[in-house]
Amino acid sequence: MTIAAAQQLALAGPLEAAGPITVWAVVLTFVFLECAFIVGMFLPGDSLLLAAGVVLAHGAHEGSAWALGFVAAAVAVAGNQVGYLVGRYAGTRMLARREGRILNRANLERAAAFFDRWGFWAIVVARWLPWVRTLAPMIAGAARMDNRRYIVANAVGAVIWVPTLIMLGYYGAGLLDTLPWLKEVATILAVGFFVVGSGYGLYRYVQDVRKPVDETAPHPEDSPDLRDAA
Repeated sequence: MTIAAAQQLALAGPLEAAGPITVWAVVLTFVFLECAFIVGMFLPGDSLLLAAGVVLAHGAHEGSAWALGFVAAAVAVAGNQVGYLVGRYAGTRMLARREGRILNRANLERAAAFFDRWGFWAIVVARWLPWVRTLAPMIAGAARMDNRRYIVANAVGAVIWVPTLIMLGYYGAGLLDTLPWLKEVATILAVGFFVVGSGYGLYRYVQDVRKPVDETAPHPEDSPDLRDAA
């Protein structure tokens, strides 16, 4: 065995072990958390979906990648429905922290303004905006958006967002088949970026939730304009 072949085998081992079952477990868990709870604001959802596609491409699991795209989209719908219910029954009081880096008054106001301006379409487009996709369902629930309209917007956004990024990662990695060493590097970088991003995000989450609630922050559910937009 040549040195190059040995290096390729050493790299492939952990990646093959990571898919597709582990990839499915990680993606479904993180997608649900990102869409349902505040901690999702700190998780690298877009990079996770791209990385999942890249890792599955490493083992040529095309069918698994497509299936994961649509199952994860369904999980994203369920997660956002949980976020909607959290906002509806608990409000948005906990979303603004004094001196919070992400959980702060400014981000809450931006997300509320975005929802106020676009209404139905805000839920669809929010899927592509990292921290807004976590806040938007809670704000929609707090504003008492009609649940049937919300579910439609929620589903449309999920079906466009999840499969697109997974398959972009899958077929993007497939373009590197003629350069196996570069495909290996791309796969390792994708996984590494997700792991580091998740670790840093969870660290930031712990730091932010330790901050006291900003009692002066306006609550979207108290805004007549926001309720009209819903």
